[in-house]
This record gives sequence, structure tokens and C-alpha cells, in this order.
Amino acid sequence: MSYLNATNDLYKDAALTPDVGLCCTTNPIWEFPGLKIPKIMQEMNYGCGSTVHARDLTNNPKMLYVGVGGGMELLQFSYFNREKGGVIGVDVVDEMLEASRKNFIEAEAQNDWFKSDFVELKKGDALNLPVEDNSIDVAAQNCLFNIFKAEDLKLAIDEMYRILKPHGRLVMSDPTCEQPMNDTLRNDDRLRALCLSGSLPIDQYVKALTDAGFGTIEIRARKPYRILDPKNYPTDELIYIESIEVAAIKDPMPEDGPCIFTGKAAIYYGDEDYFDDKAGHILLKNQPLAICDKTAGALQALGRDDIYFSESTFHYDGGGCC
Repeated sequence: MSYLNATNDLYKDAALTPDVGLCCTTNPIWEFPGLKIPKIMQEMNYGCGSTVHARDLTNNPKMLYVGVGGGMELLQFSYFNREKGGVIGVDVVDEMLEASRKNFIEAEAQNDWFKSDFVELKKGDALNLPVEDNSIDVAAQNCLFNIFKAEDLKLAIDEMYRILKPHGRLVMSDPTCEQPMNDTLRNDDRLRALCLSGSLPIDQYVKALTDAGFGTIEIRARKPYRILDPKNYPTDELIYIESIEVAAIKDPMPEDGPCIFTGKAAIYYGDEDYFDDKAGHILLKNQPLAICDKTAGALQALGRDDIYFSESTFHYDGGGCC
């Protein structure tokens, strides 16, 4: 049995019998004004963070969500696009699609504004999405891509890039791990399906996105997730896993490489009202400016003694140098 078959079987069971402990999200459940999320959707929240960010969802974007779970994030996305078929949900597991359909009926009963036909559910594979090229404004996946092995991960990211419109956004939440994992962990199909042993270091995760052509990467959150300990897992050392929330934007790739925001900022505190590096970056005096890692390196190379540079916070919320 391949690891993808093991994953399908796991989530088939999770659709038929909701498993509250299957994933461990550290996010609160966002209930926006006028939005009620049925309890069954919360119990089937098989993610490790959130992909729902209001600033991504203005002007009725066309949205795609891969790996529908119990439909919670599809409902949340629908809150921002209350149009028939405004949100597409894709899943390869029939039982999960059917569970979502049932959950949407409950969501209709609790939300006067919501109609089930706001969401178009499609049987499909993340490696071959049933969606046209350049047709989606915001695509999302939560705790799915970390399951894929390298070749399949490349296919999944390439598919997301294909279906997004220019400047469209791929918003993701996935476990990551900076420590090396042994081959036993990496090759355990069930642990991979449980979103544990497929976790990549952040730099490898980001490289997979930029290799696909995404010109701007935003790391929006980085939080504790799980521990693999020697008593319960085949490892000689304690392994610490985090979850990150990332947006990859289909901007043109700059000639000098992608803009990757890891939560760095620059603060100018010199004698003038502002500092202009003559390369498109103006720092107002004593006003922090969010900067991508590339700009941080270029400004630091100037060797000035009147600019402070923060370390990466791995939290970025828009604005800044690019």
C-alpha cells in the first residue's frame, strides 16, 4: 500500500467517525459576526492552523480549498463570497465530500445568509486539480502538503500555481521541523498521513514554493505543534514540530530572486527625517518598516550605524518594502 492510499484510508475513517484528536490546531475557531460554525465542523477541523485571513478575501474572490475536512474553512471562506459556486472544495475521499455536504445542511440551519450551493464540491486530486488555468484568486490547503513526498509535493504546488490568477494567493498551514528525521520515521506511511513525519524545514518548504515560480512568500505565523518522543515513536531523540502559516503569491519572480518575508523589520534612527537607499526603499525616522530577507541583506551590506534590524519573528502581516 502506498503512503497516499494510507492517507486516504485514514481520512475515510475520520469522515465516517469524527476524530477530535486527529490534528492539534492551536488556533481559535474564527466565528465572524453573523457566522455560526456547527459543532460537527469544529470536531472535524483536521488542520494545524488557519488559512482564513480577511485581508486575502476582499472583492468577492474566487476561492479553492483542497482537502475539505468537515467543511469548516469552506464555510468561513463562503462568508466572504456569498455567491453560488464562489468557493470550490476538492477532495479525493468520497466519504469526506459526503460528510461536508451533510455538514453544510446544518450550517444552513444555523446561518441565515449561507446556502450550500455557495460551495461547489468536486472529487479530485491535489496532484491533478479539476480546475481551469488562471481561474482562482485565493487557493488554500491546511495540513495536507506536508504529507506529500518530494515529487508529489512538487506536483501539488505546480498545480496550485497553474490554477491561480496572476497575483493570486496560495494560503497554507503545515507542520514543519528543523531537526533531521530518521528513515524509519520518514517512511512510516501512517505517521506521514498523520501530518508528523513528512514535516520539512522551513527553508526547504519555502524553496519548493519559489521553485514553482511564486515571487513573494509571506510567513505569517510559526507556532508549537507536536513532539515525537523516544517512548512513543521510533526516534532516539526528542523531535519538536511546529506549524507555520504561509502565503505564496503568484507575483512575477524578481530578477534578483524572490521576496521572502520572515518577519524582519528595519528602523532608521539617524539625523535626517528619512533614509532613501535609492533602490526603492524609504525608511522614515523611528518608524519600523517590514522588510523581506533580501532587502534586509542589501541594507545591512551598506554598513550604516543608524539603522536597526530585527531578527526574523516569523510573523508577517502585510505592508513593508515590496
